[in-house]
Amino acid sequence: MTAYFIDRRLNPKGKSLANRQRFLRRARAQIREAVQKSLKDSDVADAGKDRKVRISNQGTREPRFRLDPSKGGHRDFVLPGNKQFSAGDQIKKPQQGQGGGGGKDAATSGEMDDDFEFMMREDEILDIFFEDLELPNLVRTALSDVQMSSWKRAGITTAGAPTQINLLRTMRNSFGRRLALRRPSLAGVKALEEEIATLEAQEPPLQDEALLASLRAELDRVNIRRKWVAYIDPVDVRFNAFVEQPQPSSQAVMFCLMDVSGSMGEREKDLAKRFFVLLHLFLRRRYQKVEIVFIRHTHDAQEVDEQTFFYSRQSGGTIVSTALEKMLEIQKQRYTTSDWNIYAAQASDGYTQSGDARRCVELLENDLMPICQYYAYIEILDEREMEVFSSEEAGAELWRAYRTVAEHWKNFATKRIAKPSDIFPVFHELFKKQEVE
Repeated sequence: MTAYFIDRRLNPKGKSLANRQRFLRRARAQIREAVQKSLKDSDVADAGKDRKVRISNQGTREPRFRLDPSKGGHRDFVLPGNKQFSAGDQIKKPQQGQGGGGGKDAATSGEMDDDFEFMMREDEILDIFFEDLELPNLVRTALSDVQMSSWKRAGITTAGAPTQINLLRTMRNSFGRRLALRRPSLAGVKALEEEIATLEAQEPPLQDEALLASLRAELDRVNIRRKWVAYIDPVDVRFNAFVEQPQPSSQAVMFCLMDVSGSMGEREKDLAKRFFVLLHLFLRRRYQKVEIVFIRHTHDAQEVDEQTFFYSRQSGGTIVSTALEKMLEIQKQRYTTSDWNIYAAQASDGYTQSGDARRCVELLENDLMPICQYYAYIEILDEREMEVFSSEEAGAELWRAYRTVAEHWKNFATKRIAKPSDIFPVFHELFKKQEVE
């Protein structure tokens, strides 16, 4: 007789994880370039989400072993997929321009190999994004864990861990089953045993053999039935069920303020966007709902969408206080401090109209800092300016004014950056403050 075995086990998750990780390491340079370009074109709130990435198929080829024809030897073979030739056939050399190569002819005819496109998970994208920022591994892990959740009771289930057994429900089910199946009680068994012992203690002339045999048979039947109807059966066991639910958390609003005058070029805006993305990831880790408000300014401030905020050009002078006034106006209209945690991130090259820095300090000291959970200001310079302004006290008028605010408020941070790796010190200070809380 032939036996057939059917394997119904589910395929394990991540069975090709090792191959995927090896591919990501091999094509790291191309993937990094594609991800950075994709992040540059995406919204701040969508920076850490799953996305499609397209790279050249040159980075997807696997290494393979091939025979070295220079070592001698002769080997005839027919390539797979051949339907025209057999072993020993001689193949004519194609005429000029009729070859199957992928050179200039392929380029002009448009028959180039397709690019390789695949999905990247959120954790893989964040790993690429954090690479240039030079974040420590501990901070990378904290920022990647964007979903805060907790386990909540969700009724009763028939499967679970032994430590989650619900004893009350289990014993109730056991009692109902034993009652329905008429399982003999322990008291009835003891009564039969006592009656049998009483008859056996009598003298032979007084013993009723037929009654004694009947009682013994009844006792055997009762014991067998008690074994057949178990006291606790696996069908009685119930477990406490738990489901993972998002942890209730208050909501937060993130104000992004940026100077968009002519002195803020593409490099400065790209650094500012990285800074805003990092702060948004941090807030997503702490709050269930995070809203973003974009305020751009030159001599005048206005609330805009993200596309306009980063990519639209605007001419005019620079008056930073207009952005702070606009932020305060929006906060009073839509984000009350009793319902919202307020965070602000400001990016600028440090230049403002003469005397405007004093107005900025007044707004921060009297109106904004008392309601803000955290305010971070980054001044974007080039590397030559970073060498000139090596001292914290040296700098433009706005920088010196903001330094006085930082001395009075612990939740106010000021940093200068010239490259992506300079952004992290702001968040190092932020994480340190959260630990103190």
